Amino acid sequence: MSQKIPERIVIATRESRLALWQAEHVRGLLQRLYPSSQVELLGMTTRGDQILDRPLAKVGGKGLFIKELETALLDGSADIAVHSMKDVPMQLEPAFTLAAIGPREVPLDAFVSNKFANLDEMPPGAVVGTSSLRREAQLHANFPYLAVTSLRGNLDTRLRKLDQGDYDAIILAAAGLTRLGLPERVRAVLPAELSLPAVGQGAIGIEVLSLRADVAGWLAPLNDPATAACVRAERAVSRALAGSCEVPLGAYAVMQGDSQLWLRGFVASPDGRRFARAELKGNAVDPEALGLRLASELRSQGAVEILAELG
Repeated sequence: MSQKIPERIVIATRESRLALWQAEHVRGLLQRLYPSSQVELLGMTTRGDQILDRPLAKVGGKGLFIKELETALLDGSADIAVHSMKDVPMQLEPAFTLAAIGPREVPLDAFVSNKFANLDEMPPGAVVGTSSLRREAQLHANFPYLAVTSLRGNLDTRLRKLDQGDYDAIILAAAGLTRLGLPERVRAVLPAELSLPAVGQGAIGIEVLSLRADVAGWLAPLNDPATAACVRAERAVSRALAGSCEVPLGAYAVMQGDSQLWLRGFVASPDGRRFARAELKGNAVDPEALGLRLASELRSQGAVEILAELG
């Protein structure tokens, strides 16, 4: 590389076990790329980690998980911030940019229970915990006889609440359980047809200051073009329909062959009674354009009316 190799790289990260795993993963990749560099972690607690008694949608949305990390970028105490892509707001402020999106882990949702093997086994009134309006809407639509209740906290906290009997089952991202070496907790992986994933689920993103072209250059080898194309398409759907709002919305893209994306999406009412669904296939060269087309198709299926009711 023609540019100067950094002497020191500081990674801002949340301090949950999963966030630290992701940051350590990125640190390992950078140390292999730049063995002479000193790569350090700066652990931080965000507002999203602190507010655990209310649903995320009611206290400010996903941006609560990244603001403190962005402040560290602005004041120079960190060079990069590592995020779960599903926690990154659809609209970043101009001062920030996503310099790399790494290869995706399994992006699907996982059914976790100590009592039941799958959702079909659960009797009427059984309690399912989730922090996600997206999961809640799909659960209500497919299993209207189950009781769906809010579940906040990091992954370990959610598992502890399940184990102490607060819930009969919980729904988590399969990627987090896999990354933390807990695949045995997964009783069933939910197919996308049953629980369409969140935008960016399973992918790790690296955020930098827009002005730091040098830092973006360091990170370029960590970008996975196929994953980035899928996530960019998904984010375009959400940005076009929901902006920064927390709504029951899912979007999921997969690469087919070398150049085709298959993109699916939905918008729903939280009770699962109203759904707008659509899917498209298109060229991966312009994933945002495909996302905008899918958003337009969802509008024609009634997404505007559903979103208006949520507002």
